[in-house]
Amino acid sequence: MFGEDRERRAAALLDAYAARGLMIVTAESCTGGLIASLLTEIAGSSRVVDRGFVTYSNEAKAEMLGVPASLISAEGAVSEAVVRAMAESALSRSRAHVAVAVSGVAGPGGGSAAKPVGLVHLACARRGAETAHLERRYGDIGRSGVRAATIDDALAMLEGALSHASGEA
Repeated sequence: MFGEDRERRAAALLDAYAARGLMIVTAESCTGGLIASLLTEIAGSSRVVDRGFVTYSNEAKAEMLGVPASLISAEGAVSEAVVRAMAESALSRSRAHVAVAVSGVAGPGGGSAAKPVGLVHLACARRGAETAHLERRYGDIGRSGVRAATIDDALAMLEGALSHASGEA
């Protein structure tokens, strides 16, 4: 479904997290649950994947994750502040040690001069550590292309979090 390379990468990631006793939670907007889907495509993923939040609408971000509606209104759903809040809130609402969150404009419509199609914000939160943020401007590479690139960058953030995370909450 996701391709052998992505599935191998996800399997290696899950093995590394399991070896350290770490769990993952996802909070996804523009990918609509694809990151969690990729991770749970791997047999044995339940030892690492705690849960996934699909918060496609602004209301879902507020209701499921507790992201303040005022923050979403002020910054926009596709922003550093909101994606950081998504990651941190997902972490606090789970048993996980590491959270990854994404929000972006996958296209083909919905973009603006300030927030064009292909703009994605990603965040990775770890218990007891500062939340990492990544802004990507993939360009208008098609909806599927933006979502695939976002999955790859989310995996990279989760891989990077391994060097800083511990099994302690």
